[in-house]
Formats: sequence, C-alpha cells, structure tokens
Amino acid sequence: MSRNDSRRQTRPNVLLVVLDSVRAGNTSLHGHANETTPFLDEFATSATRYDQARSPGSWSLPSHTSVFTGLHVAEHGVTEPTHRLAAGNTIFEELRSDGYETAVFSENPWLTVMDVGLDAGFETVSGAQNVLFPEAANPTEFTAAEGQGQYVAYLKRCLDDDHPIKSLLNGVGTKLAWDHPELVPDWLVASAPASAYVDRFVDWHGDREGSWAACINLMDGHAPYEPAPEHDLWGGERLRKLQADLGKHVWSFHGGDAPWWQCRAFEALYDGAIHQMDAQLRRIVETLKQRDELDDTLLVVTSDHGEAFGELSRLKGTKLVGHVEGVHESQLHVPLVVKRPGQETGERVSAPASLTNFPAVVRAVLDGDDERAESGFAEGPVVASSAGLTEPNTKLAREYCDADDLWQFRGEMRAVFEDDANDDVDGAVLKYADWADEAVDVRVVEAHASYVRGRDDSGRVERVFDGFSDAGVRETGTDVDDVDDATRQRLRDLGYAE
Repeated sequence: MSRNDSRRQTRPNVLLVVLDSVRAGNTSLHGHANETTPFLDEFATSATRYDQARSPGSWSLPSHTSVFTGLHVAEHGVTEPTHRLAAGNTIFEELRSDGYETAVFSENPWLTVMDVGLDAGFETVSGAQNVLFPEAANPTEFTAAEGQGQYVAYLKRCLDDDHPIKSLLNGVGTKLAWDHPELVPDWLVASAPASAYVDRFVDWHGDREGSWAACINLMDGHAPYEPAPEHDLWGGERLRKLQADLGKHVWSFHGGDAPWWQCRAFEALYDGAIHQMDAQLRRIVETLKQRDELDDTLLVVTSDHGEAFGELSRLKGTKLVGHVEGVHESQLHVPLVVKRPGQETGERVSAPASLTNFPAVVRAVLDGDDERAESGFAEGPVVASSAGLTEPNTKLAREYCDADDLWQFRGEMRAVFEDDANDDVDGAVLKYADWADEAVDVRVVEAHASYVRGRDDSGRVERVFDGFSDAGVRETGTDVDDVDDATRQRLRDLGYAE
C-alpha cells in the first residue's frame, strides 16, 4: 500500500489559513480595483465563498480565541494581553486528543509565544523565523519555552540539533539583534515573509502519515506593510520611506504626528502585502494537490480581522486606523473561502457568516454532515465585539494623543449582523451597532458600499448580547512586561506594546 493510499483511509485533515489583517474590500475576490488575490479568486470557483463574513473581534487575540473555541468574544472575555484561555476549550485541542497531529505556523506572538492559551492544541509550534538559518534551532522559540538566560540549556539544544553550528549562529545573531540591533541587518530584526512559514508547513506536512490539523497565520498584511519588490505593484520606495519614518503606525495618525493622507496612501503597500500572501496560498494548495491530499482536507481561508485606513466611524464620527479597536466594516468584513473534502463545485453564500462557527464546521465535516458543514458558518447570531483599547494601547494613546481626544477610545462597541428582510439587492445585510449611548443601523450592500439607514433605538443589539453569558474560560496570563526581549520587541513592532 502506498503512502497516499494509507492517507486516504484516515479522517479528513483540517487546515485553517489566516491572512492576518486582510479586509474583504482590498481583495480582488471582493471587487478591489487592484488584482491582489488572483489565486484566491481562482480557488473560490470550486469552493464555497461567503460574501458577508465577519470577524468576531477587531484584533488578533479576541478574534482567534473565538475562531478556536466557537465562543463569541462576549462569552470568552479574552480581550487583554494579561488574559489566558483555560485549557481544553479549542477545536485544535479536541482534534489533538482525538489522534490528530497538530501544528501552528506563524510569527503572530498571540499564537506562538504569548501565554494566552491559544497554542495549547498544537504539538508543533513554529514561531518567528527571522533567524540566520530557519532549518536550525530557533532561540526565540527556545526562550519562549524555557525562559531567558538559559544559555547552557540552549547550548545543549544546539548540540542535539541536526545543524549544531547553524543553531549556535542563530543564538549569536538573535542575541545581537536583542542587545545591539544597530549591528545586525534589518532583515534579522524585521518580520519574516509568508514564505518562511509556508516552507515550515510544507516540510512538516511532508512527514505526516495520519490525519493532521494545522493553522497557518501569515502576517504580511499586518503593519508595517513590507511586500517584496515582485509584489509591491502599487506602492514604491517613497511610501516605504514614509512608513519607515513613522513613530508608531496607529498613534502617529491619531496623535497628529503624521497627516491622514499618508494613512490612506499606505493602502498601496498593504495591497502588495496581500498579493504576497496570495502567492503563498497558491503554494499551499498546489502542495496539497501534488501530495494528493487536497480532496481529503477541509481548507478554510480567511482573516482574523480587517484594517482601517482613515475611514470615518459612524458611531463616533472620528477617523479610524489599523485595528486596535472598533467595529467598522473595514475592520470586521473579511474574506472567507471554504473547500470541504471532495468539493468540486463552487458555491456562493450571501447570508451573514461568522468565523466563530469554525469549530462547528470542523465537527460537521468530521461527522460527514455535508449539509451542516455547508451552512455552518452562516448559522446562529453573527456578532462582533470591541472592548476598547488594551492597557498597553491605552498607555500609547495617552502618550501620543491630547487628553481631550481620549474619549473616542473608551467603552465597548458591539455589532449584530442580520439578513435584510426587505432585500432588493442580492446579498445585502443589515448591521446594528452600539457604543455607550450611540446606536446606528447600517445597510451593507457589499465590501465597498454601505450607508446609514438611521440611528437605531430598538435595543436589538442589547437583546442579542443579553443572550450571552460568561463561559468561565478566562484565566490570568502573563503581563506583557514579563516576556522576553525578542517577543516584547515584536509586540512593539505590531503596535501591541509600548
């Protein structure tokens, strides 16, 4: 019996690909003027495309927690860096305990380094790859597991590795990057591109014999936007320099240190970063095809949240940038393309869909319930929450902004999405959102068109959220100030720490 014949007798594989920070409106899949997602467009023709998918939160930690657990943000309450998801609550833990081999590949610190509980379901955790030799021991991953200052232990780890000299050089390079960043090349202290994590996945996947489940989170779409020259089709050197000269991506704009036109202009670099991830998505799918596993795999391609580039909040009347807080469509409307095992015909779903339903869809596929698997993302309430600024971002807001401007970042924001009962445009949905004493009713036609119908005072949002209760899954984690130097610098680069 061949290896592939053996694999066909196992249960379906599960692959979640998260194109971090990618909003639907900037994908050519959703009609963007720039052809940012040529492969995703092609792939969607034989998969299920959800035109009105929404992320459960506006940033990585609460959103991924909902995707992994099936709990709304209002139920799990994991919204601060000091929060941790209790063990035993993610779909990947469930799959691992059921005999699946599991892995996560990303430099997103909330998935691979931070003590927030999201890595609990993964046997293999492949984090930051910006080292001299990615094939050798990674000192950042070692430090995350063993703590700082364990030099003898790391030396032993290097000697036990298949590449001992390269592992030692990785340690020297990383130590220099931490202590003297001016002495090392920029690429050693910057983010690694999507290809580094796809390389790791391809290698890991090649060694699998039985059923597997993995998450690949690609961070190219997260600020700062640094596409390689072959993907930087709409940006250019001037925008790169303007971006490099920013003090803090989000807070330079909110604080008035940079003009808002630059925020909008950076969309051109952002589009190149999306194009770069799309090319790696092609590699992932082609690898699964070549290894005769695509038809045996539930493949979900989406994003954990979107990104704002100066859009106006309809609740607050203020401009938005990034995704530190908010429930604007630019921050919540995300692409979602799902290929179920054996699926050959393309489908299109216009009803509101929630990424929170990912665990339910996985279970339906494993149970062989095609009908529930097909409709699963569009079932139940489609809601989103934003708890306001995290404590680290609150400090940054106070540092960059005038005290009189801080009101805009306070308080929880909530949104509920429903089918438009009087729909005269195919695929339009209604969005009800509130914040403090403000409420708004928005009609969303598609990723580039929406308008306010009125100030909603029906209490619809409150009634939906009153149906949620605390799931009791939140624990206390590690303070951002207690993480290792490399992780702390990465959090700073991403805008999650001072």
